[in-house]
Parts: sequence; C-alpha cells; structure tokens
Amino acid sequence: MRHWARTAVIVANGRAGGSASVPVTDVAEACRGLVAEVSVVRTAYPGHARLLAVQATQDGADVVLAVGGDGTASEVAGGIVAAATADPRHVGPALLCVPAGTGNSFYKEIWQDRPWRESLCIALGGARPRIRQVDLARVEETRETVLLGACSGLVAEALDTAAGLTQLTGRARYQEAVAATLRDFAPHPARVVVDGEVIHDGSVILANVGGGRYRGGGFLLLPRSVLDDGLLDVCVVTGRLDPRELPGLTRDGRHLERPEVLYRRGRRIEIERTDGAHLTFERDGEVQRGRTRYVLHVLAAALPVLSP
Repeated sequence: MRHWARTAVIVANGRAGGSASVPVTDVAEACRGLVAEVSVVRTAYPGHARLLAVQATQDGADVVLAVGGDGTASEVAGGIVAAATADPRHVGPALLCVPAGTGNSFYKEIWQDRPWRESLCIALGGARPRIRQVDLARVEETRETVLLGACSGLVAEALDTAAGLTQLTGRARYQEAVAATLRDFAPHPARVVVDGEVIHDGSVILANVGGGRYRGGGFLLLPRSVLDDGLLDVCVVTGRLDPRELPGLTRDGRHLERPEVLYRRGRRIEIERTDGAHLTFERDGEVQRGRTRYVLHVLAAALPVLSP
C-alpha cells in the first residue's frame, strides 16, 4: 500500500527525557518503512527546535516529528505556525509527537497511553492523513505561541524553583520544586478577565489558560478542554483554597468540584497582578518575567496535528 507522507523531518532533543526517553535511531528506522524520505536534525540550544521546524515547513515537509518532551513539542508547533503564517504558500506540515521527555502531556493529549510505535503506524501508515486542526494561544505582549498552557502563580513559581535544583532531574526535580515552593507560597492579588468580563478580582493561587487538559504529564488542570473548539479554557484557583491541597486535587480534576475554583472559556484572556509587583508567569514550561499583565488570545485551528 502506498503511504501518504513523502517527506518527514525528525526534530530530536537529545537533552530531553528521563526513563521514558526514546532512541532517535529507533524512530528514524520506524519511519523509513512508512515515509519515502526521512531526515534527522538535532537541537543544539533552547529555541533551536522552533527554527528547525520553520526550515522544515519552508522546505515542504509533509510531517515533522518532535522527539522530546513538551518543550520540544511547543517549539516545533510554534515554528510550524510561524512559517505558515509568514508565507501562506507554505502549507504547514502535520505535527507528530514522540514521547521522549518527562511529562509528555501533549502526546498523552492526542494518543493517551498508546505505545509510540503504534501511534507512528496509525499516523503514517494509511493512504491519507488523519489530522486535527488544533487551537493554540498567543501571548500578545511577546507574540509567542502556547501549545499546552500558560499559568500564573504556583505552577510558574514551582518551575522557577526547579531551575535551581540542578542536582535532580525529571519528575523528581519538579516534585521537589513543588514541595519547596509550597513551604513559603503566598497567593497574589490578581484580576482575570475573559472576553471583557471580569470573572475574578482578588487573591489567586494560580490562573491557568490553555487548550490542553494535562500539564506536567499527570495534572488534569483543564479537564473540560477540547483541543479544537476555537476556545481557550481558564481555571482560576482563588486564595480561599489551601494551596497544599491543589496537587492532589488536580491529579483527577477534583478541583473543579470546589467552590474556591472558577472555570470559564473564552477567546481573549487577561491576567493582571493588581498590587504593582511583577507577575510570575509561565508559557509551556518557560518562565516569563518583568510584567504585571499578560493577555492571551486564541489562534483557532492553527496547527495540523496527526491523531488517531
């Protein structure tokens, strides 16, 4: 049977992962039975995956495989969208993730618990591609795209703490960072606006915005989210909740049952810290600094993603 994909570019992050890491040579070998032409490029520095995805889009690749974690998937997605937006003649290649990171939240979002080889065969093995046009978000202040989510407060502060825990790796590093952050954590005053409506103005533990249900591989922060509904989901955990309860509650989405938690959907979201201090904020795991306010708007159906 003739397969649909002619050219595939594998963007591999050799620094990603832990016990779940996948050898790039195995991915390339699996692809060669399904795609006529396969090339492998490896990232050399943060942000490189985005540039490699831009080049693959400009070169007319049919599919780009992101071999790494959620950071790699985010960079590749941003590169595909940037290149396709800059020049409409470049029809964006479809994204396919191979889970070789710590969290692998986006892979789980699409493929759940399927082994990566099975996902590869489903995605590339047919006569025509099965594609979902996935929504992204854009941060208006920085023009950066968001694949999984952006968050203020506890999650962002834990990621900031994790950067200093160089003696640990993988999930152990993040778990220790959360524990350390919770010891001294204090909610911040913030205003959250969804499509022009103020939904909360007061104490906030975190405000999470995105399209993906999962963060960190196992935290179900946005359990009602749909990747291609043209909307961003917003979860605000107010300061009335004991922050020490949050990690356990978000394992299975039980935080939405609590009256201290607000959940909305919209196309334009504003998060502003109201005491004048800088807002601790992260986008797909990258901590942002130096601003009191961030605005995100939806990029509907912006990213073609191979799916079951």
